[in-house]
Amino acid sequence: MDRIGNMAVFVAVAESGSFAGAARRLRRSPAAVTRAVAELEQVLAVRLLDRTTRAVNLTDAGERYLPGAKRLLADLAEVEQSAAGLGSAPRGELRVTAPIVFGRRHVLPLVTEFLARYPDVNVRLELTDRSVDLVDEGLDVAIRIGALPSSSAIATNVGTVRRIVVATPDYLARRGEPAVPDDLATHDVIAFAGIDSLERWRFRNAGAAVEAAVRPRLIVNTAEAAIDSALSGFGITRMLSYQVADALAAGLFVRLLREYETEPAPVHLLYPQGRYPAAKLRAFLDLVAPRLRQTCERIETILAD
Repeated sequence: MDRIGNMAVFVAVAESGSFAGAARRLRRSPAAVTRAVAELEQVLAVRLLDRTTRAVNLTDAGERYLPGAKRLLADLAEVEQSAAGLGSAPRGELRVTAPIVFGRRHVLPLVTEFLARYPDVNVRLELTDRSVDLVDEGLDVAIRIGALPSSSAIATNVGTVRRIVVATPDYLARRGEPAVPDDLATHDVIAFAGIDSLERWRFRNAGAAVEAAVRPRLIVNTAEAAIDSALSGFGITRMLSYQVADALAAGLFVRLLREYETEPAPVHLLYPQGRYPAAKLRAFLDLVAPRLRQTCERIETILAD
């Protein structure tokens, strides 16, 4: 039995949504496609696909199996290209994930530059603030902010970001500047549900963790909404430094409670350990790592002013 070949047939069926579609794509008979999937399911002792007269759908086992199967086939293609002397040129699809705001502002421009530089590569960029498993979701590289969980992935540190409290000069002229975290209880607070507690914000004082009560006047579920509301002069918000660095540099925001800020959060590039180092991945890391370091350094420079 050709297990790798059968795996490729399964992926084609899953992507096509039908055995007939996979047969046309692979230029094989529908019977051969059906037989290949059945052999694979027999070896794995699980059902990967639910067949009906109208559609083919992945089972739960099929959903779990598909990302790994696609990754294995992609890695095999990279190994074969390298052996044939074709691996020096990046090619194929690269799957990247990054936090939403950081990804849109700082990763997406690098992705488009990467694509312009390497015309034989396509990129699937997933912007999400949830922590995703690289292997389970078939991803090649992730940009992560914050402490990393225990993992076998290879991590490259490219800098740090901070949680900072900001408000506009206009708001502070009207309401005064908080001197200590507890003063926030008397201010109009804009809370971003994705980054902080809605009732207490954590700070540090002389190296010790402290909490301050906040009473949000406005709660939003995106960083952009919190920033826009604060820029309107409505109140005080807390964001990650990269989200407000440009506004700080332009004098639109004032940084507050600086001496009470928590420890900076690391920024990492992450990719699975043990996989073949594909040319597309190496090229992406070579471009993105130094540029993100420059970005993080620029943000720190702004904060130092």
